[in-house]
Amino acid sequence: MGVGTPLFDRKIDKTQIPTCNILGVEIAAIDMNWLLKFTDENIRQLSGDYMTIANVHTTVTSYEDLEYCFIQNGGIIAIPDGGPLSTVGRKRGYNKMKRTTGPSYMGEVFKISAEKGYRHYFYGSTEETLEKLYKALMEQYPGIQIAGMYSPPFRPLTEEEDKAVIERINEVRADFVWVGLGAPKQERWMAQHQGRIVGFMIGVGAGFDYFAGNIERAPKWMQDSNLEWVYRLMQDPRRLFNRYWHTNTKFIWNAYLRGK
Repeated sequence: MGVGTPLFDRKIDKTQIPTCNILGVEIAAIDMNWLLKFTDENIRQLSGDYMTIANVHTTVTSYEDLEYCFIQNGGIIAIPDGGPLSTVGRKRGYNKMKRTTGPSYMGEVFKISAEKGYRHYFYGSTEETLEKLYKALMEQYPGIQIAGMYSPPFRPLTEEEDKAVIERINEVRADFVWVGLGAPKQERWMAQHQGRIVGFMIGVGAGFDYFAGNIERAPKWMQDSNLEWVYRLMQDPRRLFNRYWHTNTKFIWNAYLRGK
């Protein structure tokens, strides 16, 4: 299956979105208020498109993988989830660029969903996590409309299975299709389904686990100080140490020191 669809007809002019090029990725030079206003004003036109949540890991991966870079830039917007991205952006003159995290965006959208009548679909993670997520969201956000949830198998889907998944998602007419497959898998999935899915696709990584209560977010002072990665490292050092060491050092060298 190829990346994206050449027949996708985007209804929004991407040039209206201010961006800062960091290691080849056009990172949105925005803050949360801008993003929420943009979403609310364009949610119908965003159906079929996707948004990536950019951090140091995905940006360095894009720098080393041209196809993945194409995918990061192929959606409507890549938001600066990682604090170092917004720091580099401000250093380059984008003074209004602030860290805009995936989980925080999810929470802000969930807060207004009952009032706006937004419908949500969740694709990814495990059935156990989705059950916990459903319960948590219904308790925390009264009136939220969860149109559907699906935990795909941990293997590539056949063409027939993928077609069934698309039909399953599209028949419920969700406004938001949250994709929790982890990077880079979730970005590749969204690019492959661009123009084929009804709803605005957003790859949120560990967002499902945060709201399900599987993972605890860092204290606010750590989030505000760009130290949330340290908190995550403390929670899962075996999995994250090598990744952080590899990507953080490359990011510092190429983005900070070389200005790429």
